[in-house]
Amino acid sequence: MNDFEELPVVPVDADFKDRGLEAVGFRRKLMNWYRSHARELPWRGISDPYRTWVSEVMLQQTRVAAVIEHYENFLRRFPTIVALALASEAEVLAVWSGLGYYRRARMLHKAAQFIVRERGGVLPGTAAELRTLPGIGEYTSAAIASIAFGESIAVVDGNVERVLLRLTGRAEMATAAGRAFVQTQAAALVPRKKVDERGNAAGDHNQAMMELGATICLPRAPLCLHCPVYSMCRTRGEHVTPPRAVQKSRPAAYLLSLRKRGTVTEVLLERRADDASLMAGMYELPPLPQDAIQGREPLLRVRHAITNTNYYVQVFAASGPQDRGLRRAVPAAKDDLEWVRTNRLGMVPLTGLARKVLQRLDVMEVRPVRLPET
Repeated sequence: MNDFEELPVVPVDADFKDRGLEAVGFRRKLMNWYRSHARELPWRGISDPYRTWVSEVMLQQTRVAAVIEHYENFLRRFPTIVALALASEAEVLAVWSGLGYYRRARMLHKAAQFIVRERGGVLPGTAAELRTLPGIGEYTSAAIASIAFGESIAVVDGNVERVLLRLTGRAEMATAAGRAFVQTQAAALVPRKKVDERGNAAGDHNQAMMELGATICLPRAPLCLHCPVYSMCRTRGEHVTPPRAVQKSRPAAYLLSLRKRGTVTEVLLERRADDASLMAGMYELPPLPQDAIQGREPLLRVRHAITNTNYYVQVFAASGPQDRGLRRAVPAAKDDLEWVRTNRLGMVPLTGLARKVLQRLDVMEVRPVRLPET
């Protein structure tokens, strides 16, 4: 018989704050597990609030493996708030390229400039003060305040929400009442102790909750028998969730045009308009209309997802020096097109799709991702 089956089921759908002993027991089980099983990630165990801030912004809606490479590159280029504030937006976007959701980078840059200009380069230490900065919302402010400064405040992301809903046996509800319920449960579990010589109780607890959801309490096929708080869970498996929005599918075609200038190779890129609703000011391969690619064989086919749309992308190149049909078919104005040296592509704010295509076709250098040891 599994050891978990001998433990009693504890009803935990009442507020945890009304069941103080159970909250204490929960925290003890969770932290014992976290200390033994937490992944080694470059933003853990650090004492620089700026680095915590960068990591939390990058981790929003982005896989950990993708963030590791960009996090380290970003901090090599912008090691301090002052360095970030003094950079141009184009420099910041170039280093961010490939992470997507580029508004995050723009807001991070604007917030750094505000901190240098208005706060002497010092990041605020409370969630309430952090909320006054550009691009920092409820989740990010709580994460920074808790992890970097030890504030006793709950951090609720999708992983934490899933853990709490399963513990309490609640179905997922995308309503104000549903969000309030999860926030109340999360707040009741956070240790009240501040940072002391033994550690950061609140910050470690919040990271442990997120780690539990990311590695054990998975959206599909959760690893329940490895869960440290299995005996306290009312669901013990997947919980009821509302139907998800159906993914849309769209075709897309792009031109790959290369030229030699002496020993230098250049690629033709198009700069998106500054007022574009997505990826404003970013560089991409020139889009082609669908009627221009009829009867042609693509160099590359790739799927690329943006929010709830899957783009089925085909990349085309001219079939010879006399083939000018594709170049003429590009609808972009001449002023929006620019020849860029391939050895400088790492310094250009490329869209994630352009970066992916140029790397797949060996036009742009691929830097290996260094994953943490397990």
